[in-house]
Amino acid sequence: MRTTWIIAGAAAIACATMAAPAGVASAEDGESAQEVITRLQDRGYNVTIDKIGTAPLSECVVTSVRNPQQFTQLMPLLGGRNDGVLFPVTISQPISVSLDCRRH
Repeated sequence: MRTTWIIAGAAAIACATMAAPAGVASAEDGESAQEVITRLQDRGYNVTIDKIGTAPLSECVVTSVRNPQQFTQLMPLLGGRNDGVLFPVTISQPISVSLDCRRH
């Protein structure tokens, strides 16, 4: 019974981590497209870029940052006696960044 409650609790934690932290999904004032992408990558996101136009990245404007997600998997505690305790481990954090790279 104890193991069932521990697994259920870990599953609840894993589901709760699916929501991304507030403030991640936006470009800050004055940030270049490269700075936004780098900031998201530094936070552990796998950034997918949707680009309109052919201008170099230095001339692009971020139009949206969307779909921040966090996928977790329940894993047993490594080493020692774990009594069936599972912990959520982040396995992927995808996010999409849209850029307007048309020359104006």
